[in-house]
This record gives sequence, C-alpha cells and structure tokens, in this order.
Amino acid sequence: MAYHTSTRKGDSLRRLLEGHSHAEKLFLLQVWWPSFKHFNDLHPEYEVKDFRDGTRFLDFAFIKHTLKLAIQIDGFTTHASQISRSQFSDHLIRQNHLIIDGWKILRFSYDDIKDRPRMCQQILQQFMGPYLGMNEGPVKVISYVEKEILRYAISSNNVLTTQDVCQVLAIEAQKARQLLKVMHEKNMLESAGKGTQRIRCYRPTAEILQHMMG
Repeated sequence: MAYHTSTRKGDSLRRLLEGHSHAEKLFLLQVWWPSFKHFNDLHPEYEVKDFRDGTRFLDFAFIKHTLKLAIQIDGFTTHASQISRSQFSDHLIRQNHLIIDGWKILRFSYDDIKDRPRMCQQILQQFMGPYLGMNEGPVKVISYVEKEILRYAISSNNVLTTQDVCQVLAIEAQKARQLLKVMHEKNMLESAGKGTQRIRCYRPTAEILQHMMG
C-alpha cells in the first residue's frame, strides 16, 4: 500500500486512501494472501478510462504480461435498492466495455469472502493457474488445487487419472480433464502410459517432485 500511495496523486490517491473499505481489506487478508503469499502486480483502486471518456476505479487490478484481471468485491446491496435503473444499466455497460478492452473479470460477494474464503481462494487459483507460469523461470507457482492433486499423486504412489481428480476435488470429469491438461502443459505432470495423442493417466514430473519435496 505504501508503494501505491507514493506513486499516486489527485483523485487516484484520494480513492486509494478513502475507497479501500473493510470488504477489500478482508479480500486481501482472507483470499489473496493465503492464495499467493505476495501482492506483486496487484493494484488496489485501479483507475481505468471510462467508455464515456471519464474514469472509473476497479477494486483491484492484477496486471501481468498479457493478463489484465479486474477483481470486484460486491456487497449484497450493491446492485439492489441502493442504485437506480439507469445506474444498474450503466454498470452492465461498463463491464461489457472492460471485456471488450481485453479485461478478464472476477466478482466476489462480501459474504463469500467472509464466510467461504477457501472457495474464493480456489476460484482465484483455478483462474490464475494458466497465467502465473508465464516467464517465471525455474520457480513454479503452484495453486492450491494443483497442490492437492500432486499431494494425492505422490501419497498414493500410483498413476493419476481423471476419475482420481474427480474424487479428490469433488468435481465433474470435464473440469478434472481440463486441470490435468493445464498441469501437463505446465510440466507438472507427464504421461504415465504409452500413448502420446490422448493421455489417459499421468504422473508427477521429476522436476515437480523435487520442487514439492524440497
């Protein structure tokens, strides 16, 4: 926070000092920090150009390489009785223009951050997984979900299948296959069978075993 206050001025600085509410601070404490253990590339109260030639502020922006992620924290009343119909429409158009401008958007409710932080962590880590490995060199950033899969594979000392991931994470097969595919692309897993066109079973790579076991 000290870095951001030292690099801002005017309305941007005022928004940073006044706009960082309890909900945003709770997100940092219960969701972001437990997920990544750093705040690198995360910008609070981030100013963006408005589609009407004004400026708006995102609760958080994570900007790294080609990824632009907008993170919004919503209270229950944010889109209910406290805003007018025109404000509601303006909000939707604003979000559409962010997407057109290349932003990804994740939204979390205050209640979920407060009462279900682990679920919020998992959503954030699943989204970030394919991106955080970009140009990181030999140090791998492993998400919570990926760690759970790797721990299971190492402890069971067996090959890893889609069905295993379904049972470990209580998710559907399509999502499990996607997770395994991403981990294979990140060189966390390798094929444990003879086939190369369609991989049916995996095992941790030697590199990731060394990384996990220190």
